[in-house]
Amino acid sequence: MATHEPRLDMTSSIVNHILVVEDDPDTAFFIKTLLEEHHYHVTLAKDGGQAHSSFSMHKPDFVILDLIMPQESGFEICEHMKQREGDVPILILTAIDLPESRELAARVGANGYLLKPFDPDELLELIREIADDAWEEGHLTDHREQQEERIQFSCGCGKKLKVRSKHRGRTMTCPACNDALIVPLHD
Repeated sequence: MATHEPRLDMTSSIVNHILVVEDDPDTAFFIKTLLEEHHYHVTLAKDGGQAHSSFSMHKPDFVILDLIMPQESGFEICEHMKQREGDVPILILTAIDLPESRELAARVGANGYLLKPFDPDELLELIREIADDAWEEGHLTDHREQQEERIQFSCGCGKKLKVRSKHRGRTMTCPACNDALIVPLHD
């Protein structure tokens, strides 16, 4: 195994724990090994159930997520994670190269999209870029933006929901009935 100098860039203080959600054992092992060589702590999940459990018990600093998963798609997993912790960056790592797939990934909150097979250096660079962008978005915003207005609306099941106005027009899942909803554009 090659030895690398410890990361000294800004990302090293932002991202320590990465959750990799990948059902292919060989790909998961490769990604885990690569990231650990670069001094990241890595947790593996092979399906949505493991991903949600790990995400809840030990909130990661970053998530790498495949789209084609057993039982629950990567889109659904991403959407649920973003609803719970919208500030955790998620990179989609998939073999699906369709514009519709990229658009849906963005709508459910993914911060990046990388195709398999991938260049290891490109994966590492994307982690740095996405993490740095997420940190800046979360920490370098104007005070007025931190107190951003919230939109209140109700699902057809009667559940009252409250989300940030930046989510207008986005698709979300009702936590009570699991129906897909579109956040209203206007109050």
